[in-house]
Amino acid sequence: MNAASSTATASASDASAPPVTVASTVPLANADQLAQTSVSASQMTASTEAPADAGGLPQLNTANWPGQMIWMLIIFAVFYALIAGVFAPRLRKVIDKRGSTIAEDLANARAIRDEAHAQAKEAAAETAAAHASAKKLASEAIARSNAEVAAAQAAEDVKLNARLSEAEARIKSARDEAMSHVREIASDTASALVQKLTGKAATQAALKSAYQKV
Repeated sequence: MNAASSTATASASDASAPPVTVASTVPLANADQLAQTSVSASQMTASTEAPADAGGLPQLNTANWPGQMIWMLIIFAVFYALIAGVFAPRLRKVIDKRGSTIAEDLANARAIRDEAHAQAKEAAAETAAAHASAKKLASEAIARSNAEVAAAQAAEDVKLNARLSEAEARIKSARDEAMSHVREIASDTASALVQKLTGKAATQAALKSAYQKV
């Protein structure tokens, strides 16, 4: 009994050793049990050992290529369906939205540019009108100033002419008055000389006749 147990333990522990037949002195009734134990150990050794002809990567084994190709086609179809049905429409939607946004921004920029040009033209026209109005006002102011100066000059000329006329009249009056006094003085002087020379006073008729001759 102990010999049979030792034989079974040795067969189970040495997994790499080939199955052997061991002679034993046990009774024939235990021979079937020992044979089953040897077969079980051989099966365990065969299941744990790798086959001798299986070497390299599994994906390089030509026997696995049909299954790999089928799975590749399935994965490609799934990715294609996802890209065509989910990602591509989203990407196209984003691109279209971005394109519409860019187009709208460009349209707004063009509208703002046109409005700025129009405002610049209006400002230029208003500036030109303001310059023309300023020139017109300046011309009118200069004309009014010249007219006022001319009117003031004419008024001063009139006043000066009136004063000159008055001065000439006063001078003429003073001259006439002086001349009248000269005649009287000359008449008195002449009468005094005649009286002194002749001893007789000269008459007014004689003095007037002498003045006329002079």
